[in-house]
Amino acid sequence: MLVLLAGIFVVHIATVIMLFVSTIANVWVVSDLGKSSVGLWKNCTDGSCEGALPYASEDALKAVQAFMILSIIFSVISLLVFVFQLFTMEKGNRFFISGATMLVCWLCILVAASIYTNRYAGKDNLAFRSSHHGYCFILTWICFCFSFIIGILYLVLRKK
Repeated sequence: MLVLLAGIFVVHIATVIMLFVSTIANVWVVSDLGKSSVGLWKNCTDGSCEGALPYASEDALKAVQAFMILSIIFSVISLLVFVFQLFTMEKGNRFFISGATMLVCWLCILVAASIYTNRYAGKDNLAFRSSHHGYCFILTWICFCFSFIIGILYLVLRKK
């Protein structure tokens, strides 16, 4: 049981770190030439991230930014609640609050990644026609899977 708890804790910390990286870094879409990339906050060309996004005023991008920040907040809250419950909860109880908070994080990631995929990462968008997905976009979908698994495990897991 202790190994399972430690494993879940390590995966949860890895998920929080990957969420931070995918939100902060500006490599969501990379041009096929490899000289420029676009993130949630900046447009990077030749290694310098000085240019503002050409579509920064769009509500869809603001929604993606907000939901990614919310997913980080809920993931950190879930981690803190899990540690708190681990030391204060009676034996035999389940980690319902941790699981519910992590599933809210999962939902925020789902909404953010879905909006970005629909609006910006598709090949129908003329600005991204000669590009591919960056590592931040891929990390976001990995975090989506991890947060769902962790949330379900918290709901099923009993403290022994």
